[in-house]
Amino acid sequence: MNLEKINLYHLRMPLRSPFETSFGRIKTRECLLLEGFSDGVIGYGECVADRDPGYSYETSVTALHILRDYLIPSVLEKNIKSAQEMQSLVQFVRGHPMAKAGLEMVFWDIKGKMENASLSQLFGGGVEKVPVGVSVGIQESPLELVNIVTSYLSDGYGRIKIKIKPGRDIADIKAIRSEFPDLPMQVDANSAYTLETSEVFGEIDRFGLILIEQPLAEDDLWDHKLLQGKLNTPICLDESIISPRHARQALEMQACRIINIKAGRLGGLSQAVEVHNIGYSQNIPVWCGGMLETGVGRAANLALATLPGFTLPGDISATDRYYHRDITHQVFTLNPDSTINVPVEPGLGIEIDHKAVNQYTLSKISI
Repeated sequence: MNLEKINLYHLRMPLRSPFETSFGRIKTRECLLLEGFSDGVIGYGECVADRDPGYSYETSVTALHILRDYLIPSVLEKNIKSAQEMQSLVQFVRGHPMAKAGLEMVFWDIKGKMENASLSQLFGGGVEKVPVGVSVGIQESPLELVNIVTSYLSDGYGRIKIKIKPGRDIADIKAIRSEFPDLPMQVDANSAYTLETSEVFGEIDRFGLILIEQPLAEDDLWDHKLLQGKLNTPICLDESIISPRHARQALEMQACRIINIKAGRLGGLSQAVEVHNIGYSQNIPVWCGGMLETGVGRAANLALATLPGFTLPGDISATDRYYHRDITHQVFTLNPDSTINVPVEPGLGIEIDHKAVNQYTLSKISI
């Protein structure tokens, strides 16, 4: 594959409703859409870095800079035969996994189109639909949270994840458990606690949750090991797993019992597959996390989640969970059994809505 040109679109898209986590509340989402050209084939990728450095140090602006000035020039006019070759070409840039993942997604989309194979086929996935859940941000009150959860359950979602932070944890969990005692539920702290403030998880441990996601610092493994040793509920690591190496180390030291896989956080779909393989070889459950993706990233997540180690519902959700109008003509909808169909067309299996892209574009750069 010879990448001849890449367009970068800096997008800002309004959310259907505000989304609040322990590190902030957003009403719009920014991302970068990459459009690559190779031998008459056009492929797309999504860099999921948002406007603010909350979840990650990467932002849409820093990612644009790194892609424009370093990553894209390093791969243009090169004969790239595999995602591993692309990874080797960009490894001179330290960090910036979301920027790298967006670029690698372009490779996968073009490769699938050239080989007339869907992304799930390229990965070796074998299912037509994948189980999904929904992530619910922090609400004004426990009562409002119960109302939101009730609405999503009526939509057909079979698993609920709620965001928590100090002062907004026990009461919220208890309110949902009281209303829905048998609901498959998990919580996500987004690194809001420390080992010194982690006593609350002793009480949370009694609510019969699927998992507790990323309770402690994003760069920590050791304290998660100490906390996991005190809990029956599995700890799931998200922000702490930034490479296959970190995944291996976390499992070796028993810092978690489940891993959240996000291609953007790991630096590419190839790296996400590798982390899946590490977990699968050790019978460790993995699941696909979400970053409020457009239909581009959502299609990639669905393909990734077809691999056999993804035994827990992903945070992929239907298109209308986040956007009134997406940038793809494909609208991903929730099936009655809390699943979403996996794209079957070549590559990502999506078609870009260029009018929507133009509507949301803040700036465009051609390289």
